[in-house]
Amino acid sequence: MWETYLVISTLLLILTVLPKIPNPHWIFRFPDFGKIQITYFIIITLVLGFFTKNQYLWYVQGLLLIMLIYHGVTLIMYTPLYKVKKHKRNEKSSEKYHLISANVYQFNTNFDKFIHLIRKNKPEMFLTMESNADWEKALQVLENEYPYQHKVTLENTYGMHFYSKIKIEESKTHFFVADDIPSIEAHLKTEDGYSFVFFGVHPPPPSPTEEETSKERDGDLLSVAKRVQELEKPVIVVGDFNNVAWSRSSILFRKTSHLIDPRVGHAFVSTFHAKSRLLRFPIDLMFHSEDIFIENLKTLESFGSDHLPVYCEFFIDHHNNDQEDRVEEADSEEIAEAEEIIVEGKKEDGERDAVVTED
Repeated sequence: MWETYLVISTLLLILTVLPKIPNPHWIFRFPDFGKIQITYFIIITLVLGFFTKNQYLWYVQGLLLIMLIYHGVTLIMYTPLYKVKKHKRNEKSSEKYHLISANVYQFNTNFDKFIHLIRKNKPEMFLTMESNADWEKALQVLENEYPYQHKVTLENTYGMHFYSKIKIEESKTHFFVADDIPSIEAHLKTEDGYSFVFFGVHPPPPSPTEEETSKERDGDLLSVAKRVQELEKPVIVVGDFNNVAWSRSSILFRKTSHLIDPRVGHAFVSTFHAKSRLLRFPIDLMFHSEDIFIENLKTLESFGSDHLPVYCEFFIDHHNNDQEDRVEEADSEEIAEAEEIIVEGKKEDGERDAVVTED
C-alpha cells in the first residue's frame, strides 16, 4: 500500500511541477489540461494515505495538501464560489444575442444531428471548426436562415465556417503564424444599431500527434490578442483554443488583449472529450471585452463530435462599467514576451516547412 501511495504521490507532484517549467514542449504543457483531474486524484490519494502506515507518511500528506491548495486556489476561480459582479440587461442594453461554437470533428458525418441542434437552439450566430467541403455542403440547408457567412474550407482539420443572421459588414481570414491555420475576423452590426467584432480561432495543440511544441498555438493566439488591441469595437473571441484558461499563455492572451474570461465565477464548461466525463477538458474557450456581458455559458448535447458545442447568451452595454475591474492589462515585460512568442510561432512554422521541403 505504501509503495502504491508513494508512486501516485510522486506522479502527481511531477504533473504539478511540469507546467511551471517554461518549456514549450508538449510534455511540459499537457499537464495544464488535466488540472481538474489532477486535483481529484490528489484528494483520492490524500484519503488513501489515512489507510497507509509509514514513518514518512505525514511528510507526503503535507506535500499533497500543499498541492491541493495550489490547484484549488486556481480552480475555485472557475466556480460560483468565486464571486464576480453581475450586471443585468436594462433599457440601455442591446437585445440578447446567442452564439454556438462547435468543433464538429471533420470525420463526423452526423450532419443532420448538428443541423437539428442549430434549429433547436436558434442562435443568431454559429461557428464550426474542422468543417471541410462535406460539412459546407451539408450546412447549405441553413443558408436561407443564416444569410451572412464567412467560409474557410480546408481539408486539414482546420477549416472554419461562420454563419450569422446578423449582418456581416466586413470579414477577413487571418493566417497569423501559418498558411494553413486560419482565424476569422467578422465585423457585425445588429438591427438595433450595435456593432461588434467576432473572432473565431482554432490553433493547433501541442501533442505527440500534432505539434511537438506550443509555439504555433501560442503565437497564433497572441497574434489575435494583438489584433484585438487595434480595434475600438466590442469584441468576442471564441473557438477551440486547444488550451485551458489557467495556462500561462491563456493568461498572457487575456492580459494582452484586455479581454475578460466569462468562466471566472461561473463554471469550467468542459468540452473535450465528449465521450468521457472523467477525462474532459475545458479547451473550447471564450473571451470578451468589458462592454459585452455574458448571461449564459454552457455546453450543449453531443452530436457525434469529440467536442461538445458551447452555447453563449450575451448582450452589449456601452453605458456600464461593472466589468472594468475584471480587465487585467499586461505590463511591459509581458508585452515583450508576447511579441517574442509571436515571432517564435512564425519561426516554428517556417522551420517545419523547411523540413518538409527537405524531405
